[in-house]
Amino acid sequence: MKSYTKATNAVFIVFLSLGYLLADKNKPSSGNQQNQSFNKAKKKLKELYSDHKITFYCGCTYNDDKTINPDSCGYIPKKNSKRAKKIEWEHVVPAENFGRSFKEWREGDPECVDRRGKSFKGRNCARKVNLKFRYMEADMYNLYPAIGELNMRRSNYSYSMIGGEKREFGRCDFEVEDRKVEPRNEIFGDIARTYFYMNSSYPGHGIISGKNQKLFEAWDKMDPVDKWECERARRIKSIQGNTNHIVEEACKKAGL
Repeated sequence: MKSYTKATNAVFIVFLSLGYLLADKNKPSSGNQQNQSFNKAKKKLKELYSDHKITFYCGCTYNDDKTINPDSCGYIPKKNSKRAKKIEWEHVVPAENFGRSFKEWREGDPECVDRRGKSFKGRNCARKVNLKFRYMEADMYNLYPAIGELNMRRSNYSYSMIGGEKREFGRCDFEVEDRKVEPRNEIFGDIARTYFYMNSSYPGHGIISGKNQKLFEAWDKMDPVDKWECERARRIKSIQGNTNHIVEEACKKAGL
């Protein structure tokens, strides 16, 4: 009887351990809890991309001083502005979209008063007062190098599929219509997995709606992880400290 009890206990412990492992695998990410400075994140990303200086939306190369090489991707600026010549760090999940879920963004805060005594709200107030907003804004998994003009053109528009292949920026496959944006096929999955990560890491901020859940599920399948996406996630983990479990699991399955 005693040996049966010991064997039963051993089996129970094994199953219990497996249960904990599975639960841990499927639990939501904790999100960024280390760096609360957007400017610091941008500096770290510059180092992280030092051997992969390629813009997200157009696939252009760029130099150490953030100047893009338009001939490398056939990009033609729509407007000859400074932002068309340099890269910026784009929030794939727009800061405004998750920012509006913070009271300080919508209504302001008693601490949000400028030197002239005038109250302010929006991004600057949320950044000043709310630690969680700062962590979300600085989360490097959500930041990608993009041509400044396209960062501006994308604004906080939703990603979508757009009929036709209208080109506003030379050969760069970046379409904008009716406050919707369709990027090139090669980054469909990167975008989807970034949204999945942010939604899992910061629940309650309206990052993925039922409307775009199916789109991102389709994009995730259409564009699987590649070597750079996996390497990028490993590098960010070493700097920021937390795991992007969405990408990490996909990389394991792909043998990357």
